[in-house]
Parts: sequence; structure tokens; C-alpha cells
Amino acid sequence: MIFTIRPSQEGDMPEVLRLVHELATYEKEGDAVEVTVDDLIRDGFGARKLFHCFIGESDGEIVGMALIYERYSTWKGPVIHLEDLIVTKRMRGSGLGSALLAEVVKYGHQLAVKRICWEVLDWNDSAIKFYESKGANVMRDWDVVQLDEAGIKNFLENTNRKD
Repeated sequence: MIFTIRPSQEGDMPEVLRLVHELATYEKEGDAVEVTVDDLIRDGFGARKLFHCFIGESDGEIVGMALIYERYSTWKGPVIHLEDLIVTKRMRGSGLGSALLAEVVKYGHQLAVKRICWEVLDWNDSAIKFYESKGANVMRDWDVVQLDEAGIKNFLENTNRKD
């Protein structure tokens, strides 16, 4: 299958959101997506750009994407976080995932980042094998830690209490 990789455009965001929903369903979190097309447009193309996205296209259809954003490591300096690398089911095995990852790595190299990082679910063996085959270090001794909106609110309420 023939595909091309390009930077995303505002008009791609409905399809980007469709891919995000597809991934969330695959990861058994179909109801967890809260972001909207308007959010993606504002955050990717507004005055304060929060992410950069690469699009994979085949026959005029968006069939993959890689969404990244800049971070800073107190140990290393500038880094990039790969939030999602998504390839539609029909395009898996076509080389599109490798091409999207290569685009992210080239972009990171141009920015002179010290590291590119991302998470992968421990049960997603095919993704783990894919990343390891590209030379990535899957660090199984680190856990992801998060506070969601409710957790943030609860934290602040409990922190501000005077016992």
C-alpha cells in the first residue's frame, strides 16, 4: 500500500479525533475520550500550540497519525513526548507505523531533543515488539502516575483544609 506522511492541518482534526476514538476503543477505554474537534483545533493551531501532529494518508484517506508535544527533563533537557501513534487496522503491517515513528524521530532530531518518550500498555505485545524492534527501551520498572480532573480537585480541596 502506498501512503504519504505530512504535517497535520486544521481540517484534519475530525479524522484525528476519529483515530483517537479508534485507539481508545482498542485500549478498552472507549468512553474516556473527552477532547473535541474544537479543542484539537485550538490546541494544535491556536495562539498557544500545545502539540504537533503528523498525518499518514493513503488514497486521500487519513489512515494514521502521530501526535507529539515538547517537554523538559530535569535530567536531560528538552524532550518530546509521543502521545499517540495510531495506524488504522487495515494499514497495520504496511510500514506506515514505522514511517510515522521515523518522522517523529527526525523531527526530534531537528529540535535537538535529548529523548523521545511514550507509554505503551503492558498487554499490547505487538506494540511492545514493534517499539523494541526500532531500538526503543521499554522500561517495565516505571509506573505511570496521573491525577485526573477529579483527582486534581480532590487534591486541592484536601490540601487547602485546615485540620
